[in-house]
Amino acid sequence: MYAFDWKAGCDGCSWVADAMTHSAHLQARDTSRVMVSRAPLEKINQYKTRMGWAIHWYSSFESDFNYDFGVTTAEGERHGASVFLRDGYDIYRTYFTGARGVEYLGSFWTYLDLTPYGRLETWEDSPEGWPQTKPYVWNRRHDEYDISASRSSPGWLQLQ
Repeated sequence: MYAFDWKAGCDGCSWVADAMTHSAHLQARDTSRVMVSRAPLEKINQYKTRMGWAIHWYSSFESDFNYDFGVTTAEGERHGASVFLRDGYDIYRTYFTGARGVEYLGSFWTYLDLTPYGRLETWEDSPEGWPQTKPYVWNRRHDEYDISASRSSPGWLQLQ
């Protein structure tokens, strides 16, 4: 999500974080949701403020945590979602997914998949002439979009 030498959090991971709902619904079932990144806590907190998030987010800076769980490798950083079970002082990793397996956490993809234009990506079977881009090249952090440009695109309904 956010390596120690990056200037900002990953745009795709930020998309998923934007889609996270209030944690009270999970806490009512004795479940916690947290994020872990390699950036120092000071950078994480600055980014949380920029993005307006109240997410529980921890730093694994100068630890082996990300390496131990395979999300930091010799090739670089990867994203992933793990589920843990605590039994007393023992902690077990019970689930992991990465790559497109994390998409279900970013409900914006689900909403787009329901619309007539879908995600507007080249892998979709769309009618000729429909606008399309390569996957994952169009999404941004929520404060980096030019919303006025999207309103002129096909399919935009402007209510008056």
